[in-house]
Amino acid sequence: MMHGLLNKYQARFWAVILGVAFSGGAMAQDRPAPARYQACMDLAQRFPKDAFEDAIQWRDLGGGDAAEHCAAAALIKLGLYEEAAARLEDLARRINKKPAFKVLLLGQAAQAWLLAEQPAQAEAVATVALKLQPDAADVLLDRAQARAQLGDYAKAKTDLDRVISNDGANVEALAFRASARRYLKDEKGARDDIERALAIDPNHSAGLLERGNLKRLSGDRDGARADWLQVLAIEPNGVAADAARANLEKMDVKTQ
Repeated sequence: MMHGLLNKYQARFWAVILGVAFSGGAMAQDRPAPARYQACMDLAQRFPKDAFEDAIQWRDLGGGDAAEHCAAAALIKLGLYEEAAARLEDLARRINKKPAFKVLLLGQAAQAWLLAEQPAQAEAVATVALKLQPDAADVLLDRAQARAQLGDYAKAKTDLDRVISNDGANVEALAFRASARRYLKDEKGARDDIERALAIDPNHSAGLLERGNLKRLSGDRDGARADWLQVLAIEPNGVAADAARANLEKMDVKTQ
């Protein structure tokens, strides 16, 4: 659960990036900058190659930071994560906005590095962002993910502790921390976290996946199977489903 969540990070990137509003810059095709930006971002989701070319042309006409941001978004959709991350970092350094906006861009860069499977880069960028805004929950989650991929579950747990101390109902953080605690051999703490998470959201697929993992470790094969099958019923496609399917296959092989 603590690695390989590319779909999750791409989804989070788009959820955040579409909420960003830029102002200023030239008006391509006589549209106000916010409308021009939204049109480019919409195109990036559907036709990213066209959106990238459009964004570069808009930038050259004076589209400024909004055009650069759209270009990075298109690169994410094209799977060119490293180039997108570098562009987002550069934009965060140059942009003349409040620190919270820089944190937003740096957080997106960290997510892009995670998508590129470059956790060390993601950790470094997230750390810069957290110096500006120490309690940014999404960035703490991203850095925890990066640290887990690097095998440092203790530091990952420290980041998740901070998220949960500020928001005890953060289901994603609770599920993440349960996984980190399992890797740290704290199975009781992991069970406590996962029960808290699933009490808030009984259909949280990552939480069900982790509860199945914990049940399997305790010898409850039937309980583990039930949780993993529930993941597949709730979310037949995606990272959690892939992991649940793999776990079921491994368990079935061992019983043969």
